[in-house]
Amino acid sequence: MTTETTDVNTTAASAPATPDAAAAGTWRLGDRTVNRVGLGAMRLVGMPGDEVPRGRDGSTAVLRRAVELGVNHIDTAAFYFMPLRSANELISTALQPYGEDLTITTKVGPSRARDGGFEHMARPEELRAQVEENIRQLGRDHLDVVNLRWGTRMAGEGREPESVAEHFGALADLRDAGLVRHLGISNVLPEQLTEAMSVAPVVCVQNQYGLTSREDDAVLDLCGEHGIAFVPFFAVGAAVPGAALHGGPDVTGQAEVAAVAAAHGATPAQVRLAWTLHRGPHVLAIPGTGNVAHLEENVAAGALRLTDDELALLDGIS
Repeated sequence: MTTETTDVNTTAASAPATPDAAAAGTWRLGDRTVNRVGLGAMRLVGMPGDEVPRGRDGSTAVLRRAVELGVNHIDTAAFYFMPLRSANELISTALQPYGEDLTITTKVGPSRARDGGFEHMARPEELRAQVEENIRQLGRDHLDVVNLRWGTRMAGEGREPESVAEHFGALADLRDAGLVRHLGISNVLPEQLTEAMSVAPVVCVQNQYGLTSREDDAVLDLCGEHGIAFVPFFAVGAAVPGAALHGGPDVTGQAEVAAVAAAHGATPAQVRLAWTLHRGPHVLAIPGTGNVAHLEENVAAGALRLTDDELALLDGIS
């Protein structure tokens, strides 16, 4: 008998009765319009290192409730899986037939063996098989948006500076073949984003970014200059035990975040999400969770409006 893994968060003192993912506004991913608060699918199956996967019923409930709340942007990948659980399969089972306004974003590049261990980064000629795997698992005839996930090291760890042109060009060929609608890129330096833009249009960038992880301010600004969506991952996870892949929780600025949260009757996680969304109209949020109550709190964060003084306080943390 297995048990379901738990999600770590703090319950808000008060929250809107019906959160709305449209409260923070919308942005366009190519020809797709999405609400700025979306859902990351990684935690639907459980975090790497968990001994057992999350319960299927709970994850299915999260996906269906997300759509009810107006979430129309879901981020996933074929390499989000555990034994007996796959994020793509959960999405396909829970949400088909897909709504016309639902945009599903996937990632390719990393590869995992059946035992869960990560393998070598896919070569350009191997990306087609990864794209087709995502198409098959999701039950689609094409993918809305595909991100090239680059390298193995993240912000603050010395990311690989190598050229992305050959890999991104291979994805552009798949777009021309009709397998992919739009392209994005993930975990890149500013010069790599510029290089990718010279190969094909880029609709989004997914990099690690949050209140206490601001190494990519330059990438965020570059995206804004070119009308590209900036979609941070681990915007909240760095502060939640077990939510990020590396190290323990980041407690930097804990007192300041708690003070702002108390003023709004919100959770610290909601304040972190709201701060991230305040960084620009092109910034999207894809917080992940396997818990319906935490999903609703995350969506409600899109309606949280921070004052100039609160933003200045939070900006000063780093």
